[in-house]
Amino acid sequence: NPCSSADAGAHTALESALWRMMSFYDTPLADLDQATACDPAWILPELMRAGFLLSLTEPGLLGQASGHLERARLRLGSATPREKAHFEAVQAGLAGRWQQACAIWDELLMDHPRDALALQWAQSWDFYRGELNSLRQRPARVLPQWDVADPLYPHVLALYAFGLEENNLYPQAEEMGRSALALQPQAPWAIHAVAHVMEMQGRFEEGAAWLRAQQPLWAEGNGFATHLWWHKTLFRLEAMDKAGALRLIDAHFKGETLEITLQRVDAASLLWRLQLLGEDMSAQFAALLKPWPLNDEDAGYYAFNDVHTVLALLGAGQISSAERWLARCAQRALDPVDAARSNHAMAREVGLPLMRGLVALGRGQADAACEALLSVRTQAVRLGGSHAQRDFIDQTLMAAASRCGRRNLGQALLNERCMAKSQTPLARYWIEQLDSPGRASA
Repeated sequence: NPCSSADAGAHTALESALWRMMSFYDTPLADLDQATACDPAWILPELMRAGFLLSLTEPGLLGQASGHLERARLRLGSATPREKAHFEAVQAGLAGRWQQACAIWDELLMDHPRDALALQWAQSWDFYRGELNSLRQRPARVLPQWDVADPLYPHVLALYAFGLEENNLYPQAEEMGRSALALQPQAPWAIHAVAHVMEMQGRFEEGAAWLRAQQPLWAEGNGFATHLWWHKTLFRLEAMDKAGALRLIDAHFKGETLEITLQRVDAASLLWRLQLLGEDMSAQFAALLKPWPLNDEDAGYYAFNDVHTVLALLGAGQISSAERWLARCAQRALDPVDAARSNHAMAREVGLPLMRGLVALGRGQADAACEALLSVRTQAVRLGGSHAQRDFIDQTLMAAASRCGRRNLGQALLNERCMAKSQTPLARYWIEQLDSPGRASA
């Protein structure tokens, strides 16, 4: 790919940073510092710092990302057209115009199909805004033009595997994921794609064994480890092994050990699912919230994270705080100044109704919760995240249906679930709850 730097040391450091971004082995920041030290005038290390920080979906990092982008702006004069396109895309990302950023990367990839940075970033923001088709189509458009000997090829194959899985093409996804790992075992995104396939097919014991067999490759020194522990815990929950799930949560989801919101939302999701299964998780929710920097001005930045914030607050019994967070999100979603942001419509049309349904359930209003959750269920993909992550919505609906005696609704959801994957112990639990209205935990 054309670069405005001819410094070999800068190239080597930046390639290492790119590998870290795609493999999650440590952060890319030290390598990017080295690239800048070798060539202070090169724009790309500054752009990669900004984009990496933005990819964490942390409002508190926007200032730092903006600073890196401004320093990149000073280097635009010597940048190549490819680097200028990356600048425009990251600038759109900073402004919250995620759809525009992905469109710029798509156009860039037409000219430079082996630009792994564009592929990695575009898939991240497609994931955040629920663009399932692009998760599959974009890697498919470029993969034939990649060389299998390229050290980043397995990671691009892993992106394709995940896109196939999210589009319900499970056999193809598993084949691509396993092919990526045959080329490079240190490819956690490929491990992750195969785990998703097993989750969606109800292969919970096989999934647990899969992650256990791969564990030496992802459990240490990898930024993706927390999410893979999340998947391992999901397999325990599917087996209705609540004790096993609790052991994993105690070992890997302590509030003080979680560094970013993306990790905290995984923890909140697990605790919520256990609470739906009748476990009192209020103490664990309170411990999760204690080090979580929840600033009112950050509410409304990204609806997916906001929904999980409400889960945590409700789980801890902090209903008034959940309502305050919801009100702040609503205020921002209705602010015309924010209208250009991708999160604006996502929050207004999906996130807010979903949070209102969750708050209703927290207040014991199960029938109102059912109505609110049903109103957005078919649009929930726009919230972002994966099918597995959004499954908490259906599980919450089944709990609400069992509490207010809406057996037909719960049965319809279970029918859909059992047609999609084998009848697991978790599904049988919900069948029992719906056969005995009022038994589900309030």
